[in-house]
Amino acid sequence: MLKFLLLALLILPSLSYSQDVDVMSDDDLTIDGDIFNDFNEDLEATQVLEDERFYRYGRFFQACLGLGMTTFMGNRGAAYTDNHPTFHLSTVFFLSFRTALTLGIEYSKHTMFIDTKVNQYRTEILGAVETSFLRPFMGFRYYLDTTDLGTAITYSNPYFIAKMEYWYQTNKFTERKTLPAQEGGGLGLGVGAGLEFPIEIKKTYVSVEAVYHTVNYFDKFTQDYRQIPGDAASKYGYDDLTGDAITLIMSYNFTW
Repeated sequence: MLKFLLLALLILPSLSYSQDVDVMSDDDLTIDGDIFNDFNEDLEATQVLEDERFYRYGRFFQACLGLGMTTFMGNRGAAYTDNHPTFHLSTVFFLSFRTALTLGIEYSKHTMFIDTKVNQYRTEILGAVETSFLRPFMGFRYYLDTTDLGTAITYSNPYFIAKMEYWYQTNKFTERKTLPAQEGGGLGLGVGAGLEFPIEIKKTYVSVEAVYHTVNYFDKFTQDYRQIPGDAASKYGYDDLTGDAITLIMSYNFTW
């Protein structure tokens, strides 16, 4: 009898463990779905909803007409008198609520007065040198998410902008007709920010945009206007024409 009881005690725990394993394999280890497929489905559904919302409420295309100012820093800024305004024409293609591509062109004029003899022109005083910049550009806008900010900030539609530009430059010696005009160009990069205020939602806007430009002008390191060594009368020469640019543009925008 004692041996029978000991045998029963040994068998019962093993039966209990076998039942626990069966229960675990049936309930706890069964995977009803694929977590990666579930994630992809949720992501795709969210993207579809975002696209539908953009197609229903977003802007797609914008034409901008603007005026503003262009000024320079460094030696170029010291040499130039800016002839405002700067003219601006551009288009904007919206990719989503927060991203857009822009293409456009800007034009500005400036005057440099050389009232003394300089390195390249030792026999005569140049007088006024009129410089014009025609600059086509392409850029990318990123609109900030202002849903959790104040009404005034949300209403202003703040954005950052980055541009790639080509500055086509023409120098005319208006007081020395016998001298040919100088022409050349250089690549430039611009970064800045802007605000866009709606006049009529999804139809018309007014924007203000400030951009800082660094440009590789074709005459950036010219020594044509350098002071003549040893000439006491040459007080207003420029060793070079280096200097970055700043533009401030206000535009009226038509949106479809």
